[in-house]
Amino acid sequence: MTWNWQQTHWPDFSWDKGRLRKAEEHFLVGAGVFAGAFKHLPQSDQEQLTVEAISTEAVTTSEIEGEILDRASVQSSIRKQLGLAADSRRIGPTEEGYLGDDGRPLSYIRRSGV
Repeated sequence: MTWNWQQTHWPDFSWDKGRLRKAEEHFLVGAGVFAGAFKHLPQSDQEQLTVEAISTEAVTTSEIEGEILDRASVQSSIRKQLGLAADSRRIGPTEEGYLGDDGRPLSYIRRSGV
């Protein structure tokens, strides 16, 4: 696989909007349905869904970079950083600190300084 930064036209990308239109429309409809359903969930379910979404992104991003994270530890770290109830699990240095000071997820690259 060629990394984005290894491509000859980096960082000037081009794409065919027509080829992406259906996928974009599908995504936008799904996002709207999700947002509408999310706001009708109890607070505890909203919190769990938020933790699940952020941890899935963290684990998947790290896998792409060749690092395997412990999902339960990542979730515990995220819950702690969001001020939610967290278990007493020992969180390793790799799983700790996935969220920035503002509560938004940091990318693996930004966290690792690569």
